[in-house]
Amino acid sequence: MEQTLLKINHLHKKFGEQVILDDFNLEVKKGEVIVIIGPSGCGKSTLLRCLNALEDIQGGEILLDGLPIRKNAKDISSMRQKIGMVFQSYDLFPHKTILENILLAPLKVQKKNRSEVEKEAMELLARVGLADRCNDYPRQLSGGQKQRIAIVRALIMHPEILLLDEITAALDPEMVHEVLEVVLALARNQSTMLIVTHEMAFAKAIADRVLFLEHGKIVEESREPKSFFTKPQTERAQQFLHSFEY
Repeated sequence: MEQTLLKINHLHKKFGEQVILDDFNLEVKKGEVIVIIGPSGCGKSTLLRCLNALEDIQGGEILLDGLPIRKNAKDISSMRQKIGMVFQSYDLFPHKTILENILLAPLKVQKKNRSEVEKEAMELLARVGLADRCNDYPRQLSGGQKQRIAIVRALIMHPEILLLDEITAALDPEMVHEVLEVVLALARNQSTMLIVTHEMAFAKAIADRVLFLEHGKIVEESREPKSFFTKPQTERAQQFLHSFEY
């Protein structure tokens, strides 16, 4: 039986009086790649931020390995180490080299041995084709290169699940492919991922399951992504996909 890694029960999130996620339920199996799509403001990015306890929730629960994730919990730091997150804005420290950016969390937070983590960092950099840039600074890299570094920085913490929030949104079109290739490789290695994206061709290629959100609810869910993208079952999903060429 497939292991349930993440479980969301009756999640309720609002900003002021505006409801963002309304009685949201989801189970994520280990090794599963779930792509979340939907119109702007439907709650996609907020959902990911709730999963990493970057946002308070007003109801329901989020369980990782059966344990609750709460923003103010005493063990939230250790829980966050199990949930890696990559944003569209990279968030690299400009005054530190690429290698220093990657080593910071495993050395300071996880208290790992420097020589061991540095060896792993170089191996990961080689996997994304950037080992030769380890001593450069973020300003010397392209947007696509910086996003690959952000992914490496998340991976070196050995998260159980990886959250990717519109990681190609700030990139020029020619840089998108190099980032998506890295994510496709992670999927082939059976990494567990929740991916928010507007790259429909990429979503079709990588997803084990597709969630279409609107108004904080799952309007359509498909375990056959290719069928979803060619013939969605709901009229709203049909309207949404019609606006894309892929």
